[in-house]
Amino acid sequence: MRGQREGHTDVVVVGSGPNGLAAAVTCARAGLGVTVLEAQPTAGGGARTLDLGLADGVVHDICSAVHPMAWASPFFRAFDLRARGVQLLTPEVSFAQPLPGGRAGIAYRDLARTVDGLGEDGPAWHALVGRRSEHWQDVVRVALGDKRSIPPGLLPRGLPAAAGFGLAVLEQGTRAWDARFRGDVAPALLTGVAAHAITPMPSLASAGTALLLASLAHAGAGWAVPRGGSRAITDALIADLEAHGGQVLTDHRVRSAADLPHAHAYLFDTTPRTLVAILGERLPARSRRALERFRYGDGAAKVDFVLSGPVPWAAPEVARAGTVHVGGTRAQMAEAESAVAAGRHAEHPMTLVSDPTVVDPSRAVGGLRPLWAYTHVPHGSDLDVTQAVTDQIERFAPGFRDVVVASRCVPAAHLAHHNENYVGGDISAGAATIAQMFARPTLRPDPYATGADGVYLCSASTPPGPGVHGLGGWFAAQRALRDVFGITQAPSLRP
Repeated sequence: MRGQREGHTDVVVVGSGPNGLAAAVTCARAGLGVTVLEAQPTAGGGARTLDLGLADGVVHDICSAVHPMAWASPFFRAFDLRARGVQLLTPEVSFAQPLPGGRAGIAYRDLARTVDGLGEDGPAWHALVGRRSEHWQDVVRVALGDKRSIPPGLLPRGLPAAAGFGLAVLEQGTRAWDARFRGDVAPALLTGVAAHAITPMPSLASAGTALLLASLAHAGAGWAVPRGGSRAITDALIADLEAHGGQVLTDHRVRSAADLPHAHAYLFDTTPRTLVAILGERLPARSRRALERFRYGDGAAKVDFVLSGPVPWAAPEVARAGTVHVGGTRAQMAEAESAVAAGRHAEHPMTLVSDPTVVDPSRAVGGLRPLWAYTHVPHGSDLDVTQAVTDQIERFAPGFRDVVVASRCVPAAHLAHHNENYVGGDISAGAATIAQMFARPTLRPDPYATGADGVYLCSASTPPGPGVHGLGGWFAAQRALRDVFGITQAPSLRP
């Protein structure tokens, strides 16, 4: 008999981020007893929404705020968030890129409108991004796979799209990245998306990020914003877990193996080094050494604002965007990211901004609204970046300071206090290098296996990497079901 009984559980998941909850849901739906252990007082990891006490009733997303992968991920497509009451709201403008002189690049949800607005570079955008969006499912199969096998359903029909995606990554990941563009708007628009990788540009890792996310901007629900905040996704996952007998225990820190209840399988939604710190000598020496070599990347520092009105962007169309990449031209963004990689704070740092009220009026309370922002900084920086972020937004939105009512900064060095996977401010839970994308977290043929029987990694430190997609947990859970419990058929995730 499987399940929770007399203090026993079949599966223990350490960490309640989207990957950990995806693993827990998958195992619970297979009829297993599942317990999720979370060190923080609230579950959700990078998908939490909390009242920070900055203004009565105004809540902020702690990390992720905008979710193109919440509808595109194969896990979430099977889980069907919409059927569970999660409203994924689609902004008219997926993302925008303010430029000097009151100009801006605008990525509308509508591809044709975007192409038209880019003028002479419109055809180049269509060829580079539009074609990917027309075959977004094949792009997702390639970009969000386990990086060790051919994704199911890709061959043979999806091979041309996969090849096209690979060639586009090679172009935008090298010094050839400007070859097809004539102006500065379209390349800046794409580079703002590439900056999500927090790595020097051009690079293959940043190009892959840019082409995946930009293609999703013109497909499906675009860059969706959940009504009420990211916690809507977490709440749906926990509700399903509990409906199938599982449980989440918050304020339950796991420091060593002694803190783990007995179970047949353990899935860690943690970084590799955290896993080593917990299990220590229980891991084979070779595996332990490989996991200890895992590299963290550069950092992000978060600033949460409360505003008395919309951001006064110099280019009015930017105000329709759910996400704004505030970095200027392609050259200016590349310079800023190079500075960070060299261990310096950029003079004009790459800053990402989201105003959820643009598409979700319920986020405004008493005339006040939240603004989500983070900027890129060297790993482990303890700098309060409130002034730097304010100055950067003010460059493209004169008068921004006048609408700021309150703010709070979490320096990169302190992000791990809110999510232990964000070591030194690395919100990607691992450096976004091309080597580490394909050998993430190690060179093992199974990236989720740890070398210890019944123990798996399932965090953003495993393929396919960062993002609220649940796939690391889904992939790892299916391996645990097969190897530990002899369950070869993945359970249905349908509501």
